[in-house]
Order: sequence, then structure tokens, then C-alpha cells
Amino acid sequence: MKSRVSAETLYELTTVTSPAVAPDGKSAAIVVTKMDKQKNDYIANIYGLDMQKSSHVSQWTFGNDKHILPKWSSTGALAYLSNRTGKMQVYVKQGMAEAEQLTDLENGVNAFFWSPDGSKIAFAAYKQPEETGTSNDWPKPLVVEAMKYKSDERGLFDGSLKQIGVIDIATKKWKWVTDSPADVNVIDFSANGRAVLVAGSHNENNDFTFAVDVWFIDLDTGAKTQITKEPMVVQSGSVSPDGSYVALLGHEREYKNATLTKLYVYDCQKQEIRLLSSQLDASIGDVAIGDFLQNIGSNGLKWGEDGQSIYALVSKEGDVNVWSFRLDGTVNQVTHEKRHINGFDFQKGQAIVTISDVKQLSEAYRLDLATGTLHEHTSFNDQPRRTYEFSELEEICYKREDGSFVAGWLMKPIGFEEGKTYPLVLEVHGGPHAMYARTYFHEFQLLCAKGFGVLFTNPRGGLGYGQAFADAVRGDYGGGDFQDLMDVLDFAIGQHNWIDQERIGLTGGSYGGFMTNWAVGHTNRFKAAVTQRSISNWISFYGVSDIGYYFSEWQIKADLHDIETLWAHSPLKYVENVETPLLILHGEKDYRCPIEQAEQLFIALKKHGKETVFIRFPEANHELSRSGKPNLRIERLNAIADWFSKRL
Repeated sequence: MKSRVSAETLYELTTVTSPAVAPDGKSAAIVVTKMDKQKNDYIANIYGLDMQKSSHVSQWTFGNDKHILPKWSSTGALAYLSNRTGKMQVYVKQGMAEAEQLTDLENGVNAFFWSPDGSKIAFAAYKQPEETGTSNDWPKPLVVEAMKYKSDERGLFDGSLKQIGVIDIATKKWKWVTDSPADVNVIDFSANGRAVLVAGSHNENNDFTFAVDVWFIDLDTGAKTQITKEPMVVQSGSVSPDGSYVALLGHEREYKNATLTKLYVYDCQKQEIRLLSSQLDASIGDVAIGDFLQNIGSNGLKWGEDGQSIYALVSKEGDVNVWSFRLDGTVNQVTHEKRHINGFDFQKGQAIVTISDVKQLSEAYRLDLATGTLHEHTSFNDQPRRTYEFSELEEICYKREDGSFVAGWLMKPIGFEEGKTYPLVLEVHGGPHAMYARTYFHEFQLLCAKGFGVLFTNPRGGLGYGQAFADAVRGDYGGGDFQDLMDVLDFAIGQHNWIDQERIGLTGGSYGGFMTNWAVGHTNRFKAAVTQRSISNWISFYGVSDIGYYFSEWQIKADLHDIETLWAHSPLKYVENVETPLLILHGEKDYRCPIEQAEQLFIALKKHGKETVFIRFPEANHELSRSGKPNLRIERLNAIADWFSKRL
């Protein structure tokens, strides 16, 4: 008989991501990540796959550090990022020789690309401003002049800006090639290797800059050739093998941050850019969310070897698959998995994908690009699969007469017996522009192991169901989205008599935390709730969040001149109505939804004599549940499970 998972089972699970196939197609690199309990951190190493031998895997890097983002040169050298000396730096491994460190930058390296001939690497790194005066460890004041002075990822800005450098592999000499007033991202090299393709802003003041220009920089002359006529949001890009085209993944902000990503192609000869994915009403890229995968690094754009097609991941209706887009406008879905493909790569007709699903966790598969057939190549999670019982998914979709719908999945508790009734927890995703998917979610499996059913859905605002669906939440937080959740919950209860409607719990993080706060202030149907990294007060959020002053206007469609609207959408306004016991979880270094949002909610609830507990997680930002310190992730999971176990 199989065991039930616990929060601590996370230590036994392995993430397999970031596939990169060698130029000869005979081998591939993957990144294998585990949580280390003693170190209280993540260990990531690069493993090699023999494409000629099924299931043949060998370890290529060792130690208790992070070695990530493997990329091959055309000559067969393997470059990757490693923090073995502290910050992430670029290392290059030639054949069986030891890897050589190529960069030694104070702030480390964020991203890099090989030149087509393998002679150079372009990298992005935060360039430190020139220091003046004596250096010591005394605290220094931070002088703030811009509205964008912090982020959840970086914390408080130190004045450094992301710039692009290029290093010559043979001489080890390098130079900065940008000196921009704003962050610049490296996208690719030109086909002849004489220029780098970058994306950034030319503006001196970027407080209201949310789109970028894309241009080539000639490495000899420094000349810039801009290829975008109007600024756009750019997530990734790739130059065609012959240099005739540039593929760009992004959008033009038609619906602010609710806009679906699209695929554009720039014709270098005609100097024209056109939309290539107009017939596809889905988000290109991987927008699936979970709490398990680590170091995903290879889900951008990939040109076919004929130079006439572009491959990308597409998120649609809870699945993420590989699609192809030909320059003639033909769109084809390559894989048809009811799963989460989170990375892919191919060379010489040999393709590798990495996949997660509700029971298979995370592994690498060989892919036949012609047929879409998959063959599992790795088995890192075989032991957990043999040891633990995992709950499966059941499709659920509530359809209305007007054609609107709410889709999602239901998971039964482990040990389910017909004729018995069980409590249910409704999970609400963040974003709101994200997508719950058929991927592994440890929080869900833990709740099922504790005897709860789990219902998780994609209400309006979520991605994966078209542009109109994603945009429908803006200006209506707590309206139609709340109704979607209540309707699909009623539908699930009506369809499944094992659900005890007197023992329903609710939880969610970020936007899901907002919705949890909102729901308990507008209904008493939930017997217990857990709100995580939430929003409770849109008025204060406007000024304290790293994105507050524009996100509030995009999503609530109100600013500080419209306090009434901001307050009407704030769960804090309705705190007197709350009768549901509420657990509040929040990271102390969360700059996206700052902890003052939780503090206000907690104090207001206590002031009115409500049942509530507030747990603060030190050193944790908005990503606690996904990539936080392992011990804090375990504490968080146990807190959620214990709260529901005692009250449902």
C-alpha cells in the first residue's frame, strides 16, 4: 500500500527542466534540481542525455551549488550559469575538460547567448554605478528619485542597471556594449555574429515606460539599427538561421497586462514587422503556475532548421504544448498532451521536452517532431511515484446559457470511499492573468493526502481561454470573477454527492489572496479560509507595492483621484462581515503585495473580535510558495493543512 505525501515529501522530489540539445543531435543537457534540507537551499546540476540510447543519463556537474541554463555553441561547447563562487557567472565546458569560469561580475550574470560561430558570448548583467568616497560596512541612505525604485525580485534598487556585455572566448577579453539609461535585455546575436539583438528603453525617465524598443548593436562600430517602429512588450526573440528574419514574442499592450502574448516576425530586407499568430486566440509561452518546478530556462522561441518555421510553447485550456508557426501563416500544434510541457529544444531532428503533470511530477522525454510521439527518457522521480499515492484530476466545467463558462479540475481525497462525504478546499490562483494547469502542485496533493478534496479553476481573468476571457476581470474585481467561483463551486457540489457542503474551505495567494479576503467578507459559506500574500486595501497598495501605482489603474481602473472606487474594491471595507476563521500568511520581504496589506487586515479583524491568526515569514518575498527557503515552504504548507484540519 502506498504512503500519503506530507509537506516534507518535497525534499524527495526532483525537478527536471531546461533541455538543450547538442548541435550534432547526439546528446542533450538538462537541469536537475532538488531541495537540500541541511543547506536549506536548492541544488541544481546539469545532466547529460544520450539521444542514441534510451534512458541513458549521466551527471555532468557536481557539488551543492546551482548550475543552470545550459546552452550549446555551434562547435559543441557547453556554457551555463553557476553560483559556485557566489554570484551566477558564465562557465564554459569544452568536451571532457573542466569547466572554465568566463565572467567575474560583482552582481553576477542574468542571461547569455552564444554567437552563431561559437566565438563569443553576449550576456546581461547589472552594471554597478561608479562608487565615490571610502568603502566601509556602514549603512548608507538610499536616495530615491524615481517611482520605480524597488521590485519584488531585486528589492530596493542600488542604482545598477542591466546592461549588455560581450566576451571573446579565445582571448577571455570582454567589454560593455550598452550604456543605456534603463535596463537592457539581450535577445540574440545576428546571424553573422557581428551584432547583438537587444531590447530596452531609450527614455531617461522610465516610471511610465512599460514597453521597449528592439535594436541591433554593431559590435565593431557601436551603430544601432532599430527594428521596432513602436515600443512593445518583448518577452523573448530569435534571429533566423540565415539572418533574414527576427521572431519576437510579446504584445502591444492593447489590454495592458491582460494582453495575450503574440508572435511577430520582422523581415530584415523589407524592414517590416508583421503579426504571425493572428489566427490563434491563446497565449504563446508557458503561463502555467505551480509550486514545484525550478530553474525553467528553455521555453522561448526556436527556429526550425529550414528557416521557415518557428516553434514555441502555447498555453491553452490548462495544457502547455509545442506549436509551430510557419512564415506563410500556417499554424500547427505539434504535441497534444493533457500535461504541462515546460521546456523544449531540438537539433538535427532530435527533440527533447520536459514535462510535469499531476502524477508524473517532472521528467525529460524524447519527442518525435513529425508525429508528436513522446518517449520518457529520465526517471528521477520513480521512487516517489512508487512510494506515494497521488490524487488524479477530474475535469469540471460549469456552462451558462449565455455561453460563458468556468473550467477547472476536481481532485478527490486520498483514501476516498464511495458513500462517504469529505470536506473540500477551493483554490484560487494569482495573477489574475495566469493559468491553473494539469501540472504537479504539491499543495493540492498535500491537502488530498490530509483527507480533503480540492477544486481549482480558471475564473475570468485567467489565461488560456482567449483574449476576451483574460480581459473580463479588469475593472470588475469581486464582481463576475467572484460569481464564477461561487457558481463553479455550486456546480461541483451538485455533481458530486461526496462533497460535504458544510465543510468547505477557501485559499489563494496574491490575486487569489485578494479573492479569499473578498469572499469571506461577502459570504459565510466557507468554514475556514487561508489568505496568502494578499491585497486587502487598494488605496495603500497604490503607493506601497512595487507595481501599485500602475497595476491599480490597469486592474481596478481607478487611481488616487477615485478613492471611492479603490475602497469599494478593497476587502478591508467589508471586514465587519467576516465570520470565517481566517489564517493570514505573508512574507516580510514581499514588495509585490507588501506585508502592510496583511497587517491592516489582521488588526481590523482582531479589532472586530474575529477569529484570525497572522504568520509572518522572514526573508520571504512574493515567491515564497514557489522558490522560498525550503524550511519556510514546509512551514507554510503545514500551516495551511493544520488550519483546515482543525476546522473542516
